Parts: sequence; structure tokens; C-alpha cells
Amino acid sequence: MRDILVICPQERDLNAIAAAGLEERYRVHYAGSDLDQLDSFDPRAFLEESAGFPADGVVGSKDRSALLAALLAERRGLPGPTPKALAAFQHKPTSRALQARVAPWAVPRFAPLGAELPFAFPFFVKPVVGRLSQNALRVDGPADLLGLQEIDSYTTRYAQIAELAGLDGDAAHGFLAEELLEGMEVTYEGYVHRGRVTTIGVTDSVKYPGTNSFERFEYPTILSEARQAEIEEIAARVVPAHGFDGGFFNLELFVPDEGPARIIEVNGRLASQFAPLVQALHGRSTYDALFELACGHDPRWRTGRPNGVGVSYCLRVFEDAFVDGAPDPEEGLELLVRPGLYLSEQGVNDAQSYRLCILYGVGETREEAVRICRERARALSFRLAPARVR
Repeated sequence: MRDILVICPQERDLNAIAAAGLEERYRVHYAGSDLDQLDSFDPRAFLEESAGFPADGVVGSKDRSALLAALLAERRGLPGPTPKALAAFQHKPTSRALQARVAPWAVPRFAPLGAELPFAFPFFVKPVVGRLSQNALRVDGPADLLGLQEIDSYTTRYAQIAELAGLDGDAAHGFLAEELLEGMEVTYEGYVHRGRVTTIGVTDSVKYPGTNSFERFEYPTILSEARQAEIEEIAARVVPAHGFDGGFFNLELFVPDEGPARIIEVNGRLASQFAPLVQALHGRSTYDALFELACGHDPRWRTGRPNGVGVSYCLRVFEDAFVDGAPDPEEGLELLVRPGLYLSEQGVNDAQSYRLCILYGVGETREEAVRICRERARALSFRLAPARVR
């Protein structure tokens, strides 16, 4: 049996690894805790402490944990993406420049916020490093920029890790302005082994009406084969341009009715939220393939379009509240809040909403899978009290 070291696992990792039966085939070791749950973290000390764990491969499923895994694997001479390649994905100005070099038709115009912009209002602004659409928003005029500020705790802690990968810590701060994109939002997931890009699948993103907050993700996509082939070609150009090999990635895009698909961003990690959908419909988990890659082996992913549809559903509210009660844990339910705190004091949320939980449903049709998720969401016993002025 081979040894796999999972860096700073989130609860989703533990559930996915168990569901895939991977602990029966690997000796799985865990180092550290979910970084989003920690008030402080010393990456140098962590890497030193993790050096003694047995490992034939090292993995992480979030941006920071994936970067730590790459740093540790490089120090120990293990397979996997280089820290430099991951940092190039995660630092959006660097990634945009690389994208524009190899697939200019798929990249929006962009510039650092504060520089002279090659486009007028409205436009989109996002942190140069970030997560889950935090502080990413549409800007309709100068007034929308007044309250813009970084999530200091995340940015500073990310910079401490990224500096070990050769990224200047100051480069992790600031915002990028981009022209607005339109179309259907999708995520293409795949992996690279010895320079060859392999497709896992394409998932559709659906937002709550009138908002920029995701309600659900539907797998597989409704896109035509031709549009999927277009996305595959973009991935085959863009991902190797970052020097990335030996790992999972996902590519987020807008696909308009007319014109080329345009890149939102590229992430050098697996789309962990989609793993239950892939396993339910294909009978194999992306974590299985991730472990194979981490050990330097080709996962030999061979799947066509599945029968049925899987949905990952995110229950949200759009005003802050005090959590008086939450449902008990159950299979297929990922709780993101706990009683005794305001929603704004916990979880990772976007600029418009607060996440309560993520749940999953599978049906023979798209409509059936969405109905299953919505009915289950309505039955959950969250007790929320209106937020008071503090």
C-alpha cells in the first residue's frame, strides 16, 4: 500500500475519501487542520513538522493547502505540480498574462485597479488572490469602489505561503479590474499527466435569480459537444502555459450564445464540491484519480457522458442573521454554520449572501435532481434570528 499525505483537510475531504473507499487501498495520513478554521498559521513551521510523515504523494484540495502540498512534495522529491505553477494560477494578474499569450480570444481585457483602464464603467473587480467570489463584484460607478477592501486575514496568510513559492508577498495585495463578461457559466475539470490534459467533465453553474450568488451546480453540462470541444482546446493551451503538470485543475468560463467562450479564472486543484456528483454518476471519485496522480501514475480516466444528472445545491440567505439552531449532521449534507454566532462571523461567503449548507441530489433528469435538492433544503431546520445592530 502507498502512503498519501492529505494537507490541512477540510471535512469534505474526509467524507469524499471515505465514500471512495480510498483508505482500503492507501495508508492515508492527515497533517494540519482546515486553514479556514484557524486563527493563525505558520507555514514554515508546518512544513518542518510535516517532513516526517510517510508519503508517496502529497495532496491538498484548497488553494492554500494545494500550494503547501506542492511545497512539501518539492522538498521531498515527490510527484506533483510545482509551487511556481500553482502560484501562477492563484495570482490572477500572472495567470491572465499567461492566458492572453496563448489564447487571447478567450481572455477579457484587464488591468490593475488604480491604473488607467482600457474600458469604462461598468466593469468587474476581484482581489488579485482570493476565494469563492469574496470581494469580487460588479462596479457600476466610482461610488461602488469606496467600500472596497481586502480580506486581510486571508490575503496576508496566503502571502506567507506564496512567498515560499517565490511570489513577492506585496504582489498578493490589490485588485484586478476586468471588462464584464456574459453568458452561461460553466466549470471544466481535468488533470494533466506528463503534459497530456485529460477531461473529467463540464459542470453548469446556476445563480439565484437577480444575484451573483450560486444556487447550484449541475453535472453534466447542457452545452453542445462543439462548445465542450472549444473549452477543451482552451484548457489544452492555457494550463500547460502555466508550467502545470501532475495534478488536477479546473477552468471557469462564460459561454455566450454567440462568440467564443471566455475565461473567468483557472484553479490548480480539483473541484472538490463536484466529487460526489462525479462518483454518483461515473462510479469513480476524482479523489481516486487525485491520489494516483500524486503518486506519479496516470489515473487512466475513461468515462463518457453519464446517465442521469447530479446537482450540488447551496442553500443561502441574503441578510445577516443570528444562528439559533442548525440541523444535525447527516449523509450528503455539508453544514457551513453552527449555532451561537452571526452568519457574518462564520463561513466563507460572497459579497451578497451567506451560505448555510451544501447538499447533493441525483435524478434521471435535470428537473428531478433540482426538485430533490430544493425539497430537501426546504425541510432543513435552520433557526435564524434577525441580526441586531451591534
